[in-house]
Amino acid sequence: MRGNLRRVFREGLLVLAGTDTGVTGILLGVSSQMELALMVDAGLSPAEALQTATIHPAGMLRRERDLGTVEAGKLADLLLLDADPLTDIRNVRKIFRVVRGGTVYDPARLLSDMPK
Repeated sequence: MRGNLRRVFREGLLVLAGTDTGVTGILLGVSSQMELALMVDAGLSPAEALQTATIHPAGMLRRERDLGTVEAGKLADLLLLDADPLTDIRNVRKIFRVVRGGTVYDPARLLSDMPK
């Protein structure tokens, strides 16, 4: 599958990140982080893997005018990281803050507020 992903991507076919949900064992967020790492393991660069979760889906939805990249005038929910994902894609796990709807959240607080 890794070789196929690499070939498909290199041939210019649109690749989108999107771990299936509603499947036993798939954890939202964590599975998406793992998917990006697997894409890099398959031969995509960290930047290319990040594009499969940002600009590519926005384009697929024909929403690139307001989604997919961080630019003035666009809508954005953000993860602020403690380390550069372009250096190591696994740095997407090092979340410093979450910005959703203009509100900044501490991820440790979000996790502690979850029902147990």
